[in-house]
Amino acid sequence: MNFFKAQILKSTFYFLLISSVAVAQEKAVNPGNMQTRWAASVNASNAWKEYPRPQLVRKDWKNLNGYWQYAIRPKAEAKPKTFDGKILVPFSVESSLSGVGHTVKPDQKLWYKNTITVPASWKGKQVLLHFDAVDWETTLWVNGKQVAFHRGGSDPFTVNITPFLKSGSQELVVSVWDPTDTGTQPRGKQVLEPRGIWYTPVTGIWQTVWMEPVEKAHIKAIQPEADIDNGKVVVKNVVEGGTGSEKLLVKVYKNNKLIAQQSTAANSPAEIKVPSAELWTPESPSLYHLQVELSSGTKSLDRASSYFAMRKISTGKDELGYQRLLLNNKPVFQYGTLDQGWWPESLLTPPSDAAMRYDIDVLKNMGFNMLRKHIKVEPSRYYYYADSVGMLIWQDMVSGFATADSKVQHVSPIGADWNRPAESAQQHETEWKNIMDHLRFFPSIVVWVPFNEGWGQYDTKRIVEWTKAYDPTRVIDGVSGWADRKVGDMNDAHHYPGPGMEPAEDNPGKVIVLGEFGGLGLPTANHIWNPAMRNWGYRTYQTTDELIKEYSKLITNMKPMVSKGLAAAVYTQTTDVEGEVNGLMTYDREKIKIDPALMRRLHEGLYEKPVRTSIVFRDSELKPQAFLVAENSAVDSTNIAKSNVDVFSVSASPVQLKKGDKKWVMKTFYLSQVPQHIQLRILGSADVKVYINSKEVVNKFISTKRHYDEINLNDYAQYLKPGENTLLVKVNDVRSDSPFDIGMYSY
Repeated sequence: MNFFKAQILKSTFYFLLISSVAVAQEKAVNPGNMQTRWAASVNASNAWKEYPRPQLVRKDWKNLNGYWQYAIRPKAEAKPKTFDGKILVPFSVESSLSGVGHTVKPDQKLWYKNTITVPASWKGKQVLLHFDAVDWETTLWVNGKQVAFHRGGSDPFTVNITPFLKSGSQELVVSVWDPTDTGTQPRGKQVLEPRGIWYTPVTGIWQTVWMEPVEKAHIKAIQPEADIDNGKVVVKNVVEGGTGSEKLLVKVYKNNKLIAQQSTAANSPAEIKVPSAELWTPESPSLYHLQVELSSGTKSLDRASSYFAMRKISTGKDELGYQRLLLNNKPVFQYGTLDQGWWPESLLTPPSDAAMRYDIDVLKNMGFNMLRKHIKVEPSRYYYYADSVGMLIWQDMVSGFATADSKVQHVSPIGADWNRPAESAQQHETEWKNIMDHLRFFPSIVVWVPFNEGWGQYDTKRIVEWTKAYDPTRVIDGVSGWADRKVGDMNDAHHYPGPGMEPAEDNPGKVIVLGEFGGLGLPTANHIWNPAMRNWGYRTYQTTDELIKEYSKLITNMKPMVSKGLAAAVYTQTTDVEGEVNGLMTYDREKIKIDPALMRRLHEGLYEKPVRTSIVFRDSELKPQAFLVAENSAVDSTNIAKSNVDVFSVSASPVQLKKGDKKWVMKTFYLSQVPQHIQLRILGSADVKVYINSKEVVNKFISTKRHYDEINLNDYAQYLKPGENTLLVKVNDVRSDSPFDIGMYSY
């Protein structure tokens, strides 16, 4: 609120009225007026003033963030003659930091106006105007002339405004229309009625607006591709406006020392040997720096700086025969968080560069080596920072479907792909290609994720195969969760709270990953987005001690799965978001819920070399097995050691149970040698008590649908003995008609 008070003191009565309305609207969008520590220092003079394109840096540029005028009008209405007030760009109109805090409906348009000046030193140059992200349909006027139209909420676009400039000041007018979840366009987690896993909508400019001068012939993009197997980097480049006679000189530096250089024709790749290459890893994120110069004869046309990493991501078998993610040709277990990238006061836009870096720093300090950037594209500086500090990234496509048509457009785990209309499909694919073109520069990105949980999933085989062909240098997680189509490089399970996985034996050639699990909630007093709404996790606890205990169990249970072929896992999630309280940090980033030092210790074992496993007794996931089953009343639960085996009958597994059933399930198995490390796999929806040789080892509620829960039983291996052993399960209060199964392995 200090931000608004400062503006009111400086405003006329008209702006006082507008600001008062804006504050009232802000409270509706941000009910608890939650802010992070960075918000208080954000103002028009410092709002995202950092250079926005680290992948291609030029000396001359001008930042256009700051106060613009805005208006919200009916969609069909023409360009407004008067505007409603001021908005702080690049924050979306719904956000608190914008100074507006108002939702724009699908039958409305958001308008912007700004008067700018072009530096006199740019005379004779081409002036490029860059919008790094505007959600969703954008039209641009320069000095009253319409000059650009763009559809896409997460991909940057550039307009050469040179022909439309005049002497003196220049007027920019922008209109934005955003259907949010009434349309099928890529919109991620935005909905008009936020609830559950769906968040506040974002409309309009939400990343930096800026401009720069270039010559007619200039470098549009460079794309370094490392080839560590041959000790070289291939620097691809795109030059616009040239005659075909231009040359590009590429110089490679390490530690400010020139180590190699190569001249090539413009738009032709430069292949440069990198002697004794330092490979990029999360532990040692070594970067090389580039200087590129475009020239024609003796005339220099363009100069820029950039960077690259000597890094390779691929898949291949490990010593145990499991398909793994390989970093620089070596198996590396990847463990990270589902990272939504939302902020209470600024929604999709981080409040500042420092705030954005903070999230990555916390995750690194917790011992994560990866994050899954979920249904969102961050500013370029985010990926540059990940490159700099060594954070692997799985990048999702921004999904989209119409909420009202979700029964068709949100594909079920067993349903067919959505028959997406051609125009909608073309728009989706255009945005996906643009996003890949924008982000493929960054070496921290190692996995592309085209689809998530069936959200708008269509023509899966074609889209996944196109993605792989378009960027063969990365791994493709074709479908994260739900509707797997046996395409791409991975089989990705979602299992809450889990952990669980698909069997490697049933997915030859695929990397087995747990794309989402956990979601353990802890509501934190005075750090809740909206106390009046449902604040939830997939399992919700009330104390930090409970959360630590349950998180520790998840990691202990997951570690043996690495030896069964699990190659990566993604914990839900980095922070609380609106009504979700399952973050490792609160939404305002003020409270870290589990000590990072403890997290590092817990995670260390995940990165250890996996060991060979052995079956103690098989479950029925791959092949039906036989179990003994009895009615609850037939077994004396107070003296199970003397339970009469005659009351049990043989049943094929999985055992089909009905809602309300109460059963006992028995498995007898033999051991020639007692293992020290054992893991239970269990499938069902019921309260269960598990006994090994009459000793209780598990007492919990399980709720599994497609994947088995895994439970580590190392602490109870002492109950095993050479020879015959009995595992007995009491299954109570079955929640729904469902299969029940159980198995055990050692490692």
